[in-house]
Amino acid sequence: MSSQKGRSGRLRIALVSPKGPLYRHRGGIFTQSLRYMPLTLPTLKALVPPELEAEVRCYDEGIGDVPADLDVDLVGMTVITGTSRRAYELAAGFRARGIAVVLGGPHVTLAPEDAQNHADAIVVGYAEDEWPRLLRDFVGGRMAARYTMREGLDIGGRPFPDRTALPRWRYLTSNVFEATRGCVHNCSFCVVPTAWGRKPFQKPVEEVVEDIRRQRARQALFIDLNLIADRDYAERLFEALLRLRLQWYGLSTVLLADDLPLLDLCARSGCRGLLMGLESVSSANLRSSSKPFNSPAKYGQVVDRLHQRGIALQGCFVFGLDEDTPDVFARTAEFAIEARIDLPRFAVVTPFPGTPLHRSLGAEGRLLHSQWELYDGQHVVFQPARMTVEELQRGTELAWKACYSASGLVRRLRYTAAPWWTALTTNLGYRYYAHRLNRFYTCDWMIPREPPVSHAPALASPTLGLDDQA
Repeated sequence: MSSQKGRSGRLRIALVSPKGPLYRHRGGIFTQSLRYMPLTLPTLKALVPPELEAEVRCYDEGIGDVPADLDVDLVGMTVITGTSRRAYELAAGFRARGIAVVLGGPHVTLAPEDAQNHADAIVVGYAEDEWPRLLRDFVGGRMAARYTMREGLDIGGRPFPDRTALPRWRYLTSNVFEATRGCVHNCSFCVVPTAWGRKPFQKPVEEVVEDIRRQRARQALFIDLNLIADRDYAERLFEALLRLRLQWYGLSTVLLADDLPLLDLCARSGCRGLLMGLESVSSANLRSSSKPFNSPAKYGQVVDRLHQRGIALQGCFVFGLDEDTPDVFARTAEFAIEARIDLPRFAVVTPFPGTPLHRSLGAEGRLLHSQWELYDGQHVVFQPARMTVEELQRGTELAWKACYSASGLVRRLRYTAAPWWTALTTNLGYRYYAHRLNRFYTCDWMIPREPPVSHAPALASPTLGLDDQA
């Protein structure tokens, strides 16, 4: 394909994060309806080769519409499975007007053949090397149909994300950072080992610290999927964070609670909240999902050890694994309440394309369809083993309502490790959501703010990694 440039003679690029109808600039429950700023578009903008002198505009459909009359030379979109249909619709419109379209992200990496015909080029894998290469090829009139991440990728030594790419005021915070990428575990329903393998990627600790300092952040949100995947790296990172005197929030496995010296260091470094995938109250489910290091018998101890160090827990559970029966919803909700989890979250297990779960359910003839827009953690897209589709769908809603009932809130919040205004507003937000599941779906996290005066902070919707899979 030959390149095209705008009337100014400069390459004009639009970067788009498409969203499905449920997620598109929705209002939430509070007047300030903001997620945290995603890193994907700021990172991609920063990776545009400076010698191209390109004009780059970024559009996140989570906060606003893509202009119908968008006038650019090339559009790049980051695609998760749940937004692939919307991405393909946008791509068709752009291409009909002669605008080149590039698709990348988790869905493209997991199912490249599904995406290939909807774009002029696709990027498979992480974008650090391939996106700049693609852009240079486009300008030179030699853009290929596919660019695939090569061996030996190093995510260090890269430009810092350009957070001017998106309007900061539209988000709860722009103080979002990434130190590592990937995970060493092999959970059957997780897209990460399938899409990118189990090798963790790491930025030099000094680069992470410098990014935080440049932002002058007093609070930070790490979107790393598992900050403790490499213990030595985690220890060096936590020691460096000690000197910054900030409060931070992130993601970890429950294994952190078994390593008391590392947990103590984590707390001293400023950690005030962690998201952990507890997944199930059934040990058999955890074993079959290749997550045997989780132990429901120890979840209470995990909460206690975090709370003793002032760290709040967002505990995530999935429903629909093969050992689940119709009584699992009430049992799990009651378990979350009894364990005093600060912010429980529930989802329907989703067999994303390419994952071991998708392959096994496909081999058993249990996949119901490939309507990708429903592969979002909210909708049932397969036949459960021990209940009906309707029981799984309605049971998940019942678990939300039970855990965020008035009595459930009181029983948990009496013991929360989060500041009272953070715990109250996030839990009230989830209570609102629990009664409107047909309107909202979110992956919220707790970011403390000053006690609200006229309105409470809105829920944040984190995305995990450079390009996120729901």
